[in-house]
Amino acid sequence: MADLFASDDNASAPLPERLRPRALADVVGQPALTGPDGAITRMVAAGSLSSLILWGPPGTGKTTIARLLADAVGMRFVAISAVFAGVADLKKLFADARNNASIGQRTLLFVDEIHRFNRAQQDGFLGPMEDGTITLVGATTENPSFELNAAILSRARVLIVKRLDEAALAELLVRAEALAGQALPVTDDARAALIASADGDGRFLLGQAETLLALEGGEVMDASALAGFLHRRMPVYDKDREGHYGLISALHKSLRGSDPDAALYWLARMLVAGEEPLYLLRRLVRFASEDVGLADSNALRVCLDAKDAYDFLGSPEGELAIVHACLYLATAPKSNAAYVAQKAAMKLAASTGSLTPPAHILNAPTRLMKQLGYGQGYAYDHDAPDGFSGANYWPDGMAAQPLYTPSPRGLEARIAERLAEWARRRAALRGGS
Repeated sequence: MADLFASDDNASAPLPERLRPRALADVVGQPALTGPDGAITRMVAAGSLSSLILWGPPGTGKTTIARLLADAVGMRFVAISAVFAGVADLKKLFADARNNASIGQRTLLFVDEIHRFNRAQQDGFLGPMEDGTITLVGATTENPSFELNAAILSRARVLIVKRLDEAALAELLVRAEALAGQALPVTDDARAALIASADGDGRFLLGQAETLLALEGGEVMDASALAGFLHRRMPVYDKDREGHYGLISALHKSLRGSDPDAALYWLARMLVAGEEPLYLLRRLVRFASEDVGLADSNALRVCLDAKDAYDFLGSPEGELAIVHACLYLATAPKSNAAYVAQKAAMKLAASTGSLTPPAHILNAPTRLMKQLGYGQGYAYDHDAPDGFSGANYWPDGMAAQPLYTPSPRGLEARIAERLAEWARRRAALRGGS
């Protein structure tokens, strides 16, 4: 198995570097890209390599894929990181690429963390990409739709590099043991725990494996001993980027789908990763109105009480109040009728100009206004039977518009019955059936 990776290139290099595979087919965990029918495999076979954006989490093989891709198509491989490179560096790289192109040597330029270049710097790639000076392969952990210029995205194909699954991570450990010529000093349970601790990051896993393989003494560790020896990888989570929006979306949709266990899991994922609890509370308050609404109006009160409780207790005690609100929302009857009604009302208000209210519901604080008929014929509902007059409250010349349609769930089922009765009575007052 040792001939699968570049073990003899630099014996003193870190294990992840020594384990880089020699061919695209040997990349683990990315069958949709480098498998027999993978997108990159087909590109190489067809000899039609376009510029690419490799989007995926850390430690999943983006750099390795780019390096092997250059080898597979016979291109000169040049790598830079957007963290350290500037405009001057790019100009020099493009000039070198043009010189090499003049002698028939094409350049594959790999740009790690490409999303860290600003918009103007990203625009600098467009000319060299269009005239064939470079074939760009950019790597990013962030959603390209948000972080990269539309012009670059129109010239490059976005390929998703997936988080390494358990089988792929297990294969990396097998390769590490083969290269080292020894087994990891861990029990089966500890081995499973080691894989789980990597959170899909192959580079991190190999770093941990290298530490274990360097141990002397031959003691085999169980899961408990391993946990005390190795630190656990922190979850990948940037509060202002894709991880943030992906998890809050998962939380919101789990609540909407009435799955309290899944909602609690995503809530915990965000709290463990360091999300601001007040941000989560704001989202829960919004959800109470948007997705529960009048089906259970107490949901809004529970969320606001949770906010007050968190303000009073702080972390970690106050986080239980957030859990309380989360579970209440997940198990409450759902209705988006208030949300739909708001959108419909805003659209109607924007399209009907400045229609005035009917005169009978206008106040008449002056004699002139009374003479003009303001307030004339107003029916005081509290004096009407059952507190309902059935009067018209819409602008003159505008028919009543059905904006709010309650759901048949929770309290809204009773509201729907009340509204139906009022509609019947209005029709009767106007001579309808």
